[in-house]
Amino acid sequence: MAPLSTLFTSAALLATGASAFTAPSQSTAVRPSTNLYENFGFDFAEDQVENTPQIILGEANYKKWVNSVDPDNMLNRQYAVLTRVRELGLLEKTAELGILSKLEKNGLTLEKAEALLPKLEELGLLSLVANNQQLLINGVAPLAVEGAPLLLPVVAGALDIGPAAFFLAAAGAGGLDAYLFASGAEVPFIGLPAGAVAGLLLIPLTAVSAGVGVALGSLKN
Repeated sequence: MAPLSTLFTSAALLATGASAFTAPSQSTAVRPSTNLYENFGFDFAEDQVENTPQIILGEANYKKWVNSVDPDNMLNRQYAVLTRVRELGLLEKTAELGILSKLEKNGLTLEKAEALLPKLEELGLLSLVANNQQLLINGVAPLAVEGAPLLLPVVAGALDIGPAAFFLAAAGAGGLDAYLFASGAEVPFIGLPAGAVAGLLLIPLTAVSAGVGVALGSLKN
């Protein structure tokens, strides 16, 4: 008869081999569905496809339909940049204030401006402008053009001083916004933080002023 220790060893080896060939258990977990619906998945919500005429279903179709009803509609209307520039006489004011000659004194010549275009393209700025024309025309252009009669004299005075004036403007705008945040001031009647509301204007103004100061400083060097 085989020794008892040999029997125990053989049984252990058989158990180990059997467990090695056991089929892995399959997980019964169900993955959640990732399908998106216009009704947010609620049964009681309306189905956009069923309740909306095909002619206005979707943003593109809706804009096309609005144009067919009223070509001069607010939805598709574009800000008339050139018309407003002519009406406000911005070119004449630019010439009267001598802004172009002051830019040349600060080092921005036509040759240097042309040399900047490839660098701007490398940074993707020109492509960014080309891909966001609608936003720039209806969002940024009205602010820049309508505010130009007030801004042009300020810009002309800053160009007389040089880059230091733009750095000072950036420090002032940034410091004012930081003060509004630190003081916890709120906009009357609506109760929103004044730093957040004013920051929509002050933060871009800080960035633009600092950028212009750096650019003018590099042109002089």
